[in-house]
Amino acid sequence: MSTATEQPLNSFTLSGVSQNALAKRKTNIALIRKGIWLYFILLLTEGALRKWVVPGLATPLLVVRDPLAVWLVVMAWKNEEMPMNWYIKTIWFVGFVGMFTALSVGHGNIEVALYGARILFLHFPLMFLMGRFFNREDVLYMGKVFLWLSLPMLVLITIQFYSPQSSFINRGVGGDMAGAGFAGALGYFRPPGVFSFTTGNTQFWSFVQVFVVYFWFSPKGIPRWLLIAATACTIAAIPLSISRTLVFQAALTIAFISIPIARRPAYLIRMLAALFGLIIILSLLNNVSFFKQATEALTTRVDDAGATEGGLEGTIGDRFLGGMLQAVTSSDQPFFGYGIGAGTNVGARLITGEVTFLFAEQEWGRLIGELGTILGLTVIFVRTHMCIRLLAAAYRRIQFGDLLPWMLLSLGFLTLLQGQWGQPTSLGFSTIIGGLMLSSLRRNKISVLDIT
Repeated sequence: MSTATEQPLNSFTLSGVSQNALAKRKTNIALIRKGIWLYFILLLTEGALRKWVVPGLATPLLVVRDPLAVWLVVMAWKNEEMPMNWYIKTIWFVGFVGMFTALSVGHGNIEVALYGARILFLHFPLMFLMGRFFNREDVLYMGKVFLWLSLPMLVLITIQFYSPQSSFINRGVGGDMAGAGFAGALGYFRPPGVFSFTTGNTQFWSFVQVFVVYFWFSPKGIPRWLLIAATACTIAAIPLSISRTLVFQAALTIAFISIPIARRPAYLIRMLAALFGLIIILSLLNNVSFFKQATEALTTRVDDAGATEGGLEGTIGDRFLGGMLQAVTSSDQPFFGYGIGAGTNVGARLITGEVTFLFAEQEWGRLIGELGTILGLTVIFVRTHMCIRLLAAAYRRIQFGDLLPWMLLSLGFLTLLQGQWGQPTSLGFSTIIGGLMLSSLRRNKISVLDIT
């Protein structure tokens, strides 16, 4: 008798527990997803806060995303949602060992060590959290956000381009009256947009380029007028930015889209439509004085820099490949490096009192300089392996007519491989593009890099 009555009660209790656990998990996942979106929003607004809104808090706002990153990682870990693949395990191991060597045989500054280690402990795993909790719809929605934001952003950088550095619109971090622009050409400065420095503006428009090209080939859900307007903004932003990196990224994006076009002639019609629209937009822009002046400034900047760096070969070899070979073959570094965090501008300021690069500006040189040969090469190997896996997975998706992972890779490959993670804004955009690539490749709610 008692057995008959207890069984339904136990089943009901277990069912209730399961439902409660499921509801709790859904709530936690929703919170993590909102946290990731907040990370993205803070990335886009951090510079504006530091320059215009609360310049007195410019220093603490430099790491405004870090507390959120801590919460996201802890939240995922506590609820057993952290995708503990070998990439994260290896990077965390390097982070722990790197902190120990930095404090024992390196610079010995705990603040510098924590600042450097946060890259590995917090922002790197956020890519995989995005890959687990974001889906294709989230990626496309973020792409639409970039398209909408390109409209006011172009207006802003145009005003900055033609305004003196002393104007409010060009105010530097902390309200610096010297301005946030960086020397360009013909007396014009490279505009930073809403960001603290010009690199943020370049990375923003690199994202816009990728999504503009993708949506021309997959325009579902995108108003035609918005796509055309965003395309015009993207083209106009290239000379206004006076950025060779943005020119290089545009060429790389075009090179990437040419591969699926060659494999599937059906894309040729869409390409011709895009080219027709491009010709019309360029014809209209060429009749606008601000575009002509900006183009002249960009051309002068490219010519001057090319002459200094030894032409196209020197520019690509040193700037875009990041001095990789030199970083690996350099033999004048301590075995355990100078200490994690020392290669960042913030770390250098805490150690020497000056904002500078202590041993290398490029990423691979920074990693080996901070961590030494063994640990530095370990991080480089992890990032390289991720790039190769993502490249192979994205290429396979082309045959199914899915261009999204491949186009994201046109930006994400070099960003993940040798992007400058020591700079907070660059680190933020690297985290976002890494997460978007993983999200676009999800199969049955599992990230492609979680499959071993």
